[in-house]
Amino acid sequence: MLHFGLGRDRIVSEMEVHWPGPGRQVSRVRNVATDRRITVRQPEPEGFLLRVVGGAGGGLHSAGTAVSIEADAPLRHYSFSHWVSEDGGAFADIRSARTTFMMPARPVTLFARFLPGPAPAKPGVSVSRRWMEVLLEAIRGDRARPTVHARNLFHLSAAMYDAWAAYDDAAKSWSFGEPEFACFPPRSPRDDGIHRAREEAISHAAWRIVRHRFRRSPNGEEIGRVADTLMSALGFDGRMPAADMSPAAKLGRCIGDFYIARGQKDGSNEKMDYASTLYRPANPELNPAWPGNPDLSDPDRWQPLWLHTAIDQSGVLTSNRVEFVTPEWGRVTPFSLAREDLTVHRRDGAEYHVYHDPGPPPLFADADRELYKWGFGLVARWSAQLSPEDGIRIDIAPSGMGNLQSYPVLFEDYPDFYDGNPHGSGHAMNPVTGKPYEPQIVPRGDYTRVLAEFWADGPGSETPPGHWFVILNAVADHPGLTRRLGGEGPELDPLEWDVKAYFALGGALHDAAVAAWGIKGWYDFIRPVSALRWMAGRGQSSDRSLPSWSPDGLTLIEDSIELVTADDPLAGDRGEHVGKVKLRAWRGPDHIDDPVLDAADVGWILAENWWPYQRPTFVTPPFAGYVSGHSTFSSAAAEILTALTGDSFFPGGMSEFRIPANRFLVFERGPSVDMILQWATYRDAADQCGLSRIWGGIHPPADDMRGRRLGRRIGVDAFQLARTYFGAGAEVPTDR
Repeated sequence: MLHFGLGRDRIVSEMEVHWPGPGRQVSRVRNVATDRRITVRQPEPEGFLLRVVGGAGGGLHSAGTAVSIEADAPLRHYSFSHWVSEDGGAFADIRSARTTFMMPARPVTLFARFLPGPAPAKPGVSVSRRWMEVLLEAIRGDRARPTVHARNLFHLSAAMYDAWAAYDDAAKSWSFGEPEFACFPPRSPRDDGIHRAREEAISHAAWRIVRHRFRRSPNGEEIGRVADTLMSALGFDGRMPAADMSPAAKLGRCIGDFYIARGQKDGSNEKMDYASTLYRPANPELNPAWPGNPDLSDPDRWQPLWLHTAIDQSGVLTSNRVEFVTPEWGRVTPFSLAREDLTVHRRDGAEYHVYHDPGPPPLFADADRELYKWGFGLVARWSAQLSPEDGIRIDIAPSGMGNLQSYPVLFEDYPDFYDGNPHGSGHAMNPVTGKPYEPQIVPRGDYTRVLAEFWADGPGSETPPGHWFVILNAVADHPGLTRRLGGEGPELDPLEWDVKAYFALGGALHDAAVAAWGIKGWYDFIRPVSALRWMAGRGQSSDRSLPSWSPDGLTLIEDSIELVTADDPLAGDRGEHVGKVKLRAWRGPDHIDDPVLDAADVGWILAENWWPYQRPTFVTPPFAGYVSGHSTFSSAAAEILTALTGDSFFPGGMSEFRIPANRFLVFERGPSVDMILQWATYRDAADQCGLSRIWGGIHPPADDMRGRRLGRRIGVDAFQLARTYFGAGAEVPTDR
């Protein structure tokens, strides 16, 4: 009811009522006298209501009308898939984002469905690739747990491979033949039906695994819809009663259920959401918003953080107290890691399983104290390389970087490597084009900042193991790749290539997680933000005659690590900081008000206030540093891709990723110029990833190098084992 006045007027010449809802109905009343109540009723709709969810074209339409509809623009990583109607009607082209819909004689709701990955109409995209894209998207919306997602990637890969291998006489399934594996390959259909049977078995297995593993994810409801959408697009129904299923669907369902059951007893503690059961931190928490680290009790052990707002590396809000993620992951059932590679350590009544035990890092408490100080000091010194304003420009193309021929073995050899040229001498020639690589000269501080973010796999990313699946998919999409296993033999169809490639890469990255986190849990090594702030609080250890001397302090280095003097801008209003240690480093998040406009830049700061090149809501990963997970994952993946393709070089002799100026960095402005990250070989990319974690303030050299060496060994072993299942002539080992 609406009341309104007209002043001295006695007649309303015309009044319009615009009714809410579809159809834009308007009622008009003319020449109405004042001081009276009138009733205006909404007219019956002229047609039936059409709602379009995820698109445009809704409204009131008469039965039999051909209504133009159009899907919304897809979100990042997604492509339009197909239309769905809940209440009848007909689409002119159900798989076209812009089409017409024949209106039925009833209200109807249409849904525009989208899927991650390549457009569904793109030829040559296997069903295995489709499901891997769904899993990668699920990881992007989940909590940042690299170990958990390496396991998810492997289990999905292994399940899809098992479903494919069930229809191949030469290939051997990874799980068939195990006592608890109750799935039996159905009788093979005729040749013209094998491909469809494989697609159906793979899809039913993948659908069950994805929906189960992400049912409690922050984005679990959406991922469930995406999995359902893919099943619908493929013409399958995961909820079909078992009695109505085809033999291939029953096989896929059985394989999916097997991997779900296996996950309950593989040592991951999935039932308790992968929670730690044994580990207890040795140090009290650090609040990096406060200066220093006065409460640290053991400078060789990891320290939890307390953050006012804590957001994990996937952008998910977490507890203020940042706990160690999966410290007992060494107990999880691996792929290729062998029992003879395993060492079982004991601490505080708990067992820690460590594969390929590298021994401890340089420790503060033993004879390697100076190497400990050098390693963390290098992290501080490299932080000074995060400014594009220092005038230093470098060649970041394969002409100027990559092609490392060897790694240092002993800790005492690390200074020569990292203080020398850790980037490699570059490549003289692109072996595919036969031409030299074109140099790309950019500010060093732009390059270092971009690397720290590109390889960090921050919010919305697939985590480090998923990143390498994205790289593998890009390699498969390259027109220069011929899908020959190891670069030899017959060319494989897209499905066979994908299931075998995913199986090998998934196994290697899962093993990398098991081995690296077993080492992390046992050695429990400290992160740079904790070590540097603690040593800064102790003082300097270079000169007894100078202020703040302590054998536990930082080593002074001219123009890098110095003492605050009385005339120093850092001295404080009352000189309270005179004699403290200062660093020339990235100045930290307090110097950024607007990340679109501001960059913290590099300058002198009190060492007690040092920050990694990270967001203040994240600061440092929630697990121990030694060994670097990024370095281990990347080196293992590089070995797999080299072995899979039979070539150390990317297809075409180079892969690249374009970085737009001032639109790539997340928590500060930059980079100041356009650039292209380029890699000639898979190992070049892995080596770059390892170095990026030092610029990011996350790892000292010991974490990086031992991780790289570990990853290479795992990658080689995993591929050798995977090949035995591909029918490559070797026997499948019974002890795995």
